[in-house]
Amino acid sequence: MNCPHAEAARAGRNTGVIAIDPMVQDLDGETVRLRDAGVLARIDLLGVPAWTVTRHAEARQLLVDPRLVKDIDAWGLWQSGAVTRAWPLIGMIDAGRSMFTVDGAEHRRLRTKTSQALTPRRLEAIRPDIEKFTDELLDALDAARGEDGTVDLKAIFAQPLPMKVVGMLMGVDESQHAMLTRQYKAFFSMLTPQDERLALLAELDVFYTDLVREKTARPTDDLTSALILAEEGGEPLTEEEVVGNLKAMVAAGHETTIGLVLNAVRALLAHPDQLRLVLDGEVGWDAVVEETLRWDTPTTHLLMRFATEDIAVGEEVIRKGEGVAISYRAIGRDFEQHGPDADAFDITRPTRNRHMTFGHGPHICPGAALSRVEAGIALPALFARFPGLRLAVPDEEITKLPVMTQNDMAAFPVLLR
Repeated sequence: MNCPHAEAARAGRNTGVIAIDPMVQDLDGETVRLRDAGVLARIDLLGVPAWTVTRHAEARQLLVDPRLVKDIDAWGLWQSGAVTRAWPLIGMIDAGRSMFTVDGAEHRRLRTKTSQALTPRRLEAIRPDIEKFTDELLDALDAARGEDGTVDLKAIFAQPLPMKVVGMLMGVDESQHAMLTRQYKAFFSMLTPQDERLALLAELDVFYTDLVREKTARPTDDLTSALILAEEGGEPLTEEEVVGNLKAMVAAGHETTIGLVLNAVRALLAHPDQLRLVLDGEVGWDAVVEETLRWDTPTTHLLMRFATEDIAVGEEVIRKGEGVAISYRAIGRDFEQHGPDADAFDITRPTRNRHMTFGHGPHICPGAALSRVEAGIALPALFARFPGLRLAVPDEEITKLPVMTQNDMAAFPVLLR
């Protein structure tokens, strides 16, 4: 099969700087432009130049390359003062000390307890809770239908489910879930003024610091308490480190699952033949989850790593001090990895599991298994309860949130019957 973009993509040509649209008005077009620009593409992030990698094989190499680090102090534009706290995306890079912002032995120290708390055994233990939350939200979805039968699947189902799960894991009282949802939504939105975004970060720091101090005084069986309590002979995490881990994990765990669930529903409704395969039991729901993760990634661009020395990639060179983003959506559409029909949604695709949407190497997403479990419970339960589910508006009227890094929708109106 011939694809019009395949030859340009294989040629690895760099066709100029691509401005990443903060309003996300044409995500498919942007994905094609990035992929066509070559293995590495030069991008503009709200006036700040960077590289992004767009190919599966090269991304795997770069994500384990010790010359690319998370330390913002290795970024030339930060060192020179050309980028300051006034840049709207700085909070996604300089978000405090956590396992997401350090490398090597320090990264392993900060990550270990989180990994221990999200083992397969632990995830199986909380499966009944996730199923219970799912059933409750499906009841709420049915009850929330308007007079015309329309209900927002995102607001009533896909958004609160992962917040309930991550809140339970971290010991965050349910009364705080709505507040956290609003805070993170405003933080990620490109419509939020930067002074307000920095104030939101400060408010979240206060919230999580209070939570950590409460759990320090009265530990319980949750991830926050586990992060605080040191293993015998081990080095405890500082308060700042626990706060940084919690702040980033709630953001990543919540937003990723919203996108995964909604993107899967949207893809299935747009491909009724694929939906029939899974409803008839010919293909498993795990295939739906993996193909959605490949084809319509919850994270579009991950910011950012920095070169500590020159790194040659094909015909390009990432110079010491330059920033590198990872464009997971373009990577998921890589022809070399997934074939000339990589732009098609196909749950029978043999390479559907061979994506890297949750990353690769030491910084692979610690919540990947949790997100898969949540989607693997939510999607079959949704379609079992509402087999006649369909969009309430034409697909082209579904709009993206103005978020440069997350693939999220403003709303997802559906008819349940």
